Amino acid sequence: MTVDILILGAGWTSAFLTELCDERGVTHAATTRSGRASTIKFTFDPDSDDIGPYSILPNAEVVLVTFPITQKGASERIVRLYTESHKQEGLKTKFIQLGATSIWDGPRLAGKVDVPLQAVQHKWYDRHAPYVSTPRGDAEGELLALSPTFPTTVLNLAGLWGGARQPKNWVARVAPTKEALRNKGSLHVIHGVDIARAILAIRDDFTKAQGQRWIVTDGRVYDWWDLASAWGSAPPAKPTTISLSIEYSSAPDPQRQKHEDDRGPQPTWVRELLQETGVRGLPRDVRYLGRALDSREFWDTFGITPLMTLFR
Repeated sequence: MTVDILILGAGWTSAFLTELCDERGVTHAATTRSGRASTIKFTFDPDSDDIGPYSILPNAEVVLVTFPITQKGASERIVRLYTESHKQEGLKTKFIQLGATSIWDGPRLAGKVDVPLQAVQHKWYDRHAPYVSTPRGDAEGELLALSPTFPTTVLNLAGLWGGARQPKNWVARVAPTKEALRNKGSLHVIHGVDIARAILAIRDDFTKAQGQRWIVTDGRVYDWWDLASAWGSAPPAKPTTISLSIEYSSAPDPQRQKHEDDRGPQPTWVRELLQETGVRGLPRDVRYLGRALDSREFWDTFGITPLMTLFR
């Protein structure tokens, strides 16, 4: 049995990918630790050279590794053991590793309550920019070093959203206080639909991706102040009370008041912060947002455009 794509670690991303594969007639298989939902039971052991677990996996044109690899030598091990256990004439399996854009965070100060976000912290990062050495980033570098003997590429993904992952629900967590919100800068995201499209674009023309690390965002730099002002966050549910007071025409419109209360305190905090900082409107200029990610090269290279943004 040979499939077009083998997904090692079926999870959130695979739901979008398998749906798009089915639409396009791309054959696929997936693994999980438990073998649930018709997946193949497989657990990656970064310390083991046992080829046995790999032998039960199908031959694949592309192997997609969705889980993070953080141990030195483990990237080489997973590629070598899979390849050694699947020696089929005419088949040269290619490998895609999903990573995160957090390797470009550096000494990022945005979000630290005791350190104000300053304009001088602004910096653009593209895929060629130096990144902070982390176990995960270094393991991805190991994988890329295997090319061209073993064709490999890495997709460093921005914040994942889609399905149950809705950025509107993140506001209360990232901005629980006015001071926390004060120090929030940029947000970069990528929808599951566009991740799936990116993976299939690479699968269709892997030579363009081979040995390369890519930044994948929806092409936008969002301002947390802008989002918090527009969305707010609903406060915890309060016990229902019955008011016996008489409402006169001069009283506030209860429907309007309810709508404002439902958005939580964040919109008010943003209005106050605009006054305190002298910012005239939203979104703020990108120089005030800290890190800014440039993902143009990926979309230009593969000739596709992100479909999903937070404005849709």
